Amino acid sequence: MNPNLDKLHPYPFERLRDLFATDTPPAGLKEIKLHIGEPQHPTPRLIQDALTNNLAGLANYPTTNGSDDLRQSIADWIARRYGIPPPDIATQVLPVTGSREALFAIAQAVIEPQHGKPSSQPIVISPNPFYQIYEGAALLAGARPFFLNTTPANNFLMDWSSVPAEIWQDCQLVYICSPGNPTGRVMPLADWQTLFNLSDRYGFVIAADECYSEIYFDTAQPPLGGMQAARRLGRDDYRNLVMFSSLSKRSNVPGMRSGFVAGDAAIMKKFWLYRTYQGCAMSPPVQAASAAAWRDEAHVQDNRRLYGEKFQQVTPLIARHLHTEKPDAGFYLWASVASTGLSDTEFTRALRHQYNVSVLPGSYLARDAAGANPGRDFIRIALVASVEECLEAARRIAAFCESL
Repeated sequence: MNPNLDKLHPYPFERLRDLFATDTPPAGLKEIKLHIGEPQHPTPRLIQDALTNNLAGLANYPTTNGSDDLRQSIADWIARRYGIPPPDIATQVLPVTGSREALFAIAQAVIEPQHGKPSSQPIVISPNPFYQIYEGAALLAGARPFFLNTTPANNFLMDWSSVPAEIWQDCQLVYICSPGNPTGRVMPLADWQTLFNLSDRYGFVIAADECYSEIYFDTAQPPLGGMQAARRLGRDDYRNLVMFSSLSKRSNVPGMRSGFVAGDAAIMKKFWLYRTYQGCAMSPPVQAASAAAWRDEAHVQDNRRLYGEKFQQVTPLIARHLHTEKPDAGFYLWASVASTGLSDTEFTRALRHQYNVSVLPGSYLARDAAGANPGRDFIRIALVASVEECLEAARRIAAFCESL
């Protein structure tokens, strides 16, 4: 067996199941699940219809490239959303079966094994807390993760100046999550410029995870994207940059497993070659439904409005008791429980035991780095349920905090 498998940590939701294993929540209260970022809004009818109307496509093997129509719909969406020229559908756009598997696969395609002294081991830089796929992808590619803590002290942004020169010298891949999971922070243009300059100097690839980009609250200022930042800074070839996006959150279709990768044509060519052997091609009915989703914005606006209502009603209730604020984007509240006297795991377990609301301990999303676990004393609250359920959960969290 691959010895790197032994380096993998249990997934956060496995740890949560263990935390709750011997606990019995109150029978008189309906369970409200806010621990997992699984959208629970209805799937738009236009997507369902496009899927069922193209079931004849199940008779065909899908191609790695996907259809021209799907790639064109993605390129057109990128152009509309970010105000940039559409990328070349032949060389700069590739559909993928969800951003999760693509974020994992990019490390396998990019990382170049190095031999010799231990310090020459390839390095993958990741935010901390982080989406756990980044770490697993790095480890299984034979690389060493290097974590950058995102904390209130640095406004929940990755501090590039804190990375030692010897780390940059061995760095081959940097994962960005903007808007961030779990903090919802959007990376500003100045930070992109710094990162691009470092990439030019040291030659690493930037993997920009932007799956939360379409859930935001200031309609006059949508979150800045990586390709958009590159264009603003004169990097029209997107060198060293690939962005990842998904329909799961944008269009409420997490079960459809549909997303895309776009960016640097040279990287995309190699990534396409890797994927022809990996075998994760999108089925034709899902391709047709995906093209319909990327072309429609009305359902996305409705989705965004619902999340806006939830944050408007829920945030003040929770902020009276826990330090938190509405994020730049995304559907998470990142709330500090330090004032309660309970650890993040104690708070999570007691909240479920007494009020049957499940959230996720922040320490489960982070690793010890630079002498601290930046997720400790935080909880992640995913406002994915209905407005009514989220409001009820907020009332229960407030009542729990008052009982303390």
